[in-house]
Amino acid sequence: MPTPESQPVTARLSRSAIFLVATIDGDKDSVGVIRGFLADLSGIVRAVGFRDLDGGLTCVTGIGSAAWDRLFGAPRPKELHAFREIDGVHHAPSTPGDLLFHIRAQQMDQCFELAAQIMVRIGSVVTIVDETHGFKYFDDRDLLGFVDGTENPVGQECIDAAVVGEEDPDFAGGSYVIVQKYLHDLPKWEKVPVEQQEGIIGRKKLSDIEIMDDLKLPYAHNVLNVIQDEDGNQLDIVRDNMPFGTIGKGEYGTYFIGYARSPSRTERMLDNMFIGNPPGNYDRILDFSRAVTGSLFFIPTSTFLDDVTPGAPPAAGSSGDRAGEDDATGDAPVSPTPGSLNIGSLK
Repeated sequence: MPTPESQPVTARLSRSAIFLVATIDGDKDSVGVIRGFLADLSGIVRAVGFRDLDGGLTCVTGIGSAAWDRLFGAPRPKELHAFREIDGVHHAPSTPGDLLFHIRAQQMDQCFELAAQIMVRIGSVVTIVDETHGFKYFDDRDLLGFVDGTENPVGQECIDAAVVGEEDPDFAGGSYVIVQKYLHDLPKWEKVPVEQQEGIIGRKKLSDIEIMDDLKLPYAHNVLNVIQDEDGNQLDIVRDNMPFGTIGKGEYGTYFIGYARSPSRTERMLDNMFIGNPPGNYDRILDFSRAVTGSLFFIPTSTFLDDVTPGAPPAAGSSGDRAGEDDATGDAPVSPTPGSLNIGSLK
């Protein structure tokens, strides 16, 4: 049996990106439209990518917990669930999301064209609840002025961190992804002396050199984001964070996106950040950066999506068959009021 082909979750970092999070409408025809589109998506990406062969266009497609049951039924990925809200020193909300499209390219024109073509196919049956256009900032820095993604694993370690293996054979080659949109209070941050900023992050601002372990503060960002298994081995995730901003609205932030072979890795890091390790020893970057969205998706293999039968919803495991299950497990409902994240203003 051929090895399933993974989606490009470990693709090299790009200069531009568009993140689309959508909910699927409740109309009975919506599932058939989405399934037909997913079967054709790889061809759409190739067609747009062919217009600039050096552009490096890729698209990673994720499926939310409730949407999985509507679209595919059983079996389902072992660790797929809605994003778990975190109430700690600071708050990490859980916001709706049935579909994620992480579109990457070296130039924004290809990202924009692919996003537009996606909406041509599914715009009548989905509601976009978040759209973020990301860009690489000077020297691969975020808008706080620090290089972002320095410690991403590379090579085989990157694959081992991000891609599901034999622990879930039905979905080997897939991945999990958590996305969060953070808004920064830049005026407040810029009043903090650089040395204090470096202590909060855990590395030097200009050189990007990591501060020595014995000199790091216990609440440094890169201290709380290091987790280990029971044998003391470090557990990595793969980040492809992007700065974004809207000058006229005064909104500036970082779009966090973290791929992992198990969502529990990213969830542990977020618990450390928002609650603290030990509790109360939280990530001080959150005093300046506020999470306004939070969603979790499974990334099936390209092979899985290519093999979807267009217009043929599953006979079992539909949302009706699993009614109430998400509520019982603390997961979020399928969809919010159309066009709403139910989080109020982002200001």
